[in-house]
Amino acid sequence: MQRAIDDARSGVDAGDGGPFGAVIVKDGVVLATCHNTVLLDNDPTQHAEVRAISKASRKIGSFDLSGCEIYSTTEPCPMCFSAIHWARINTLYYGTTIDDVRKLGFNELTIPAAAMKDIGKSPIKIVPSFLFEKCAELLGYWERTSNSKVY
Repeated sequence: MQRAIDDARSGVDAGDGGPFGAVIVKDGVVLATCHNTVLLDNDPTQHAEVRAISKASRKIGSFDLSGCEIYSTTEPCPMCFSAIHWARINTLYYGTTIDDVRKLGFNELTIPAAAMKDIGKSPIKIVPSFLFEKCAELLGYWERTSNSKVY
């Protein structure tokens, strides 16, 4: 998770997007580390989780990321949770919640990952509040930076 936090912070410093990072790991090996680039790319789909899934899939030459874990600094939105499900990632670890970033003004759908898992009968194991304090510090950093823009 620390790598996701560090990458997200560098993205905030560059003005690439919001304070969001993701890392995909398989068997202890990092396959991908990405941050949000919505502002950089002018593309609302360039969330950290989606970018990390794309990068990891290219690295292993398969859309099937079975056996992988994803670490996300914030609870994935419905788009990202769906991508995690479709990629067959086994475990999702996240720090802060959708409600935490919604309070900062982000345009989040308030559908928790656990609800999507239950409604969609997804086999993904969810570990919430992973390194919550460090992920919350990242949100605070974003709030204080001159690059902070809500989208």
